[in-house]
Amino acid sequence: MTGTRCAHRAPRRGERGQGGVEYVALIGVVAAIVGAILALTVPDDTSVALKDAVCRIVNAGDGGEGCDSGNGGGDDGGGGDDGGPLPQPPPGDPFQPAKCLLSQDQTKTTVVVQILFIKISSSEQIKLQQWSDGTVTLERVTESGGGVTASISAGIPGLKEWGGSASLSGSYVKGSGSGGQWLFNGNKTGDSQKDLELNLEDAKQFTEYLKAQSECNSRPAGPRSSELGMICGYHANKKKPDLPPEKAPDVDITKTSTEVSGGVSFGKGFTKGKGGKDKDGKPTDLGNISGEFGSGSMTEDVVVMRANTGPDAGKITFVYTFSVDAKGGELAQGKATRMQQVAVTYDAATFDQEEKDGKEHRPEKLVITTSQENGEGVGVQVGAGANVPGTPVTIDVGGGGGNIKSQIHTESAEVALDNDADSKLVEDWLRGRGDFPASDVLPTPSDAAEVPGSDAGPLERLLHDKGKLSRLDYNANTDWWNASLGIGFGISAGQVTAGFKLFGIDITHEEKNQTITGNPSYATGPKNGGARPWVEWTNCTKTKPIA
Repeated sequence: MTGTRCAHRAPRRGERGQGGVEYVALIGVVAAIVGAILALTVPDDTSVALKDAVCRIVNAGDGGEGCDSGNGGGDDGGGGDDGGPLPQPPPGDPFQPAKCLLSQDQTKTTVVVQILFIKISSSEQIKLQQWSDGTVTLERVTESGGGVTASISAGIPGLKEWGGSASLSGSYVKGSGSGGQWLFNGNKTGDSQKDLELNLEDAKQFTEYLKAQSECNSRPAGPRSSELGMICGYHANKKKPDLPPEKAPDVDITKTSTEVSGGVSFGKGFTKGKGGKDKDGKPTDLGNISGEFGSGSMTEDVVVMRANTGPDAGKITFVYTFSVDAKGGELAQGKATRMQQVAVTYDAATFDQEEKDGKEHRPEKLVITTSQENGEGVGVQVGAGANVPGTPVTIDVGGGGGNIKSQIHTESAEVALDNDADSKLVEDWLRGRGDFPASDVLPTPSDAAEVPGSDAGPLERLLHDKGKLSRLDYNANTDWWNASLGIGFGISAGQVTAGFKLFGIDITHEEKNQTITGNPSYATGPKNGGARPWVEWTNCTKTKPIA
């Protein structure tokens, strides 16, 4: 896709929140997502229809471009014009990235607690990643945060008897994360495929050691607990691989998130009383059972990473991520996600001094990443609610689970800012200065490989001339389950219900694995006429992922 609009502006210095006008805009867009979900129809070919419909919701700004049945909303994965093999890269091409991600197994558990308008969240994420240079990384990150949230729901006219309703919620959460990463690169045989096999074996063995060590640390106190702990630790250490991993650098991480979401559900309400009415002729509401038909969300994250040790020691990186997510269907489910990310790296000491003196900053590296995921599967998300007699208080429980098979298309553009002119250009773009600010257009790597048009901005020309551009495709499989409990208080006025949760807890568990597919490609340097041809990414294709 070309000319992708970036629906957010990059936060200026010192900003960690969301402006009022932007927040209203986000709510408006999610309302449009919910409206689009309401308009969904489910023809005979359910799974394909759901997949395409959800894809169109996520890509509404592009008119649903790339959402025809069967293509998953991506492009051709970087293959040749006729779908054949890609051309070979020139020897020693400086534009070829050194490595790529071949495979990733990810497990994430998220717990969200809400008390009145206060929202508290925590999550734990574990990733096992295989890389084309034969190395393996194991990462564990925990995040926690707190903020405020509010919501409003409305019945769907004409579907009152069916329990149809739509909801819209907004939240602001500020949090932080911490964790560790281990690099397995001790096996160096000269064959990256063999190295990958051996390093992956070490990583899996080290995982067993971490599990055993965790069990030792969680042992209850008691008589001889110290002695038993030493014995437990001794046996846990025996699980370590012969070649220990390298510990990742110490990095301070802070994260700020803003999320707006909406959903649509259908169900059945239950009443009690003679003829379904009480002595005053009004129905007594006992509760309801419902199933989620569709949902959408928009999230904007700002992550700040300050490296204290390692090769990036003394660097600070700001990562701005904007994502749109939509899901439709009760039993046959379709899901789509679109993500845009900008990462900018500075020298930390220089950045701090410039901040103190009120001077402009000078970034050293820029990375732009876009990702689009489309898929379908089988799953269910249901809920049930009951009213406390004589009060506006409700008790709701919900849960569900399913499996989604999807395709992920990612693109990346990386450029080293090794002179003042390029550095100032990127900083001006990021801060909204000049004629082509970040709030206008976010160039995609595919755009940067094309011949710049007469209206191309300076950043687009910089990426075209100097950026390392790459494209990857993955097949992914996601298993998930969810459980929730809520105690709410609501006030109804016709079809609209405004209320809040007195207490709520929501737990989501997700296991996802993705494997590279298609033709990994990167763009060589500009040729005659200015175009940058896509060629085989041999540093990526030389090694195959291990199942």
